[in-house]
Formats: sequence, structure tokens, C-alpha cells
Amino acid sequence: QVQFVESGGGLVQAGDSLRLSCAASGRTFSNAAMGWFRQAPGKEREFVAAISRSGADTYYPDSVKGRFTISRDNAKNMAYLQMNGLKPEDTALYYCALQLNRLFSFSDIRGYNFWGQGTQVTVSS
Repeated sequence: QVQFVESGGGLVQAGDSLRLSCAASGRTFSNAAMGWFRQAPGKEREFVAAISRSGADTYYPDSVKGRFTISRDNAKNMAYLQMNGLKPEDTALYYCALQLNRLFSFSDIRGYNFWGQGTQVTVSS
């Protein structure tokens, strides 16, 4: 079992930056890829970023590529999402999760388990 606690969200203006943190408990954290997803009101949860077990490989959708950076520190059981150049459309509740089912692609939510409670990011124009 793994539990996640996300933090670092807040209210910022367009163009600002935020760094989200994801604290994991449990022994399986370093054994699996993990990802960040977000969900805006009235919308489905969508993929934001993923990182391989070692941290060597990262994946982003076009909507955040070049602005967001995912990283992890397995020694500390931590993952991060650096978000630069924030836009109002980035407003959402952000979650981290562990990818336990490798049959799915990194961007497919069905492969992820152990969701945290999320941290709210609000970007004003």
C-alpha cells in the first residue's frame, strides 16, 4: 500500500510558477512509475505528467510540455511538479498517483492507483 499527500497548490496569477510536492509512504514508491493528473470542475481527470521508476524518463501532454517538469527523489519518497508559465486553463485539483499496471500507457489513468486528496491550483488572468 502507498499513500500520497499532495501540497504546494495555491492562487497565483497567469505567468507565475508553482511547485507541487507529493509525499509518499510505503515501500513500493520507488518500484513504480508515477504520475500527476488534474481535474477541473465539470471535467474528467486528465494526464499532466509521468516519470519512470528511476526518473530517467518523463512524459507530458502537449498542453503542458515545455512549461511543467516532473521529478522524483526515491530516497525521500517524494515527487514534484514544477509548473512555470501558468495559465488560467491550468486551474484544477492536482493529484499524484502510482502506476501499478504497466499494461496501460503512462498517460492512461486506468493504470494508476493510490490517489492522494489533491492540491488546488487556481490561476487568475
